[in-house]
Amino acid sequence: MNLTAEQGDRQWGDQRIENIIGMLLRVGVLLSASVVVLGGIIFLVRHGHSAADYRTFHGDSSPVRTVAGIFRGTLQGSGRAVIQLGLLLLIATPIARVVFSAFAFWRQRDYMYVVFTLAVLGILTYSLLGYGAH
Repeated sequence: MNLTAEQGDRQWGDQRIENIIGMLLRVGVLLSASVVVLGGIIFLVRHGHSAADYRTFHGDSSPVRTVAGIFRGTLQGSGRAVIQLGLLLLIATPIARVVFSAFAFWRQRDYMYVVFTLAVLGILTYSLLGYGAH
């Protein structure tokens, strides 16, 4: 079935895009919640018997403070790393929405909104990389 450019554009109507974005957000949140729960189960199985010592504060020097450390820890089966991976997925969900929106606007040939959406993506990236923090 060959589609003309006009028929292809009709397939990218506002309602379809809203449905895809809604599904993207639902799947992202459910996936991240599932990963966090799995990480919690792994953590409790391995460390649930340990008593917490609240008398002394120990700073977290754990390797799960970096993205690379989170992926390494997840591959090693660390419960903390799996929990952190779930949180990264939760953060990535709205970013994926912005990326998809830019693609959808480009597909609809609405270039002004492509520029606005890419600006939002740039601001998100800038703030996530910590350049805005002092």
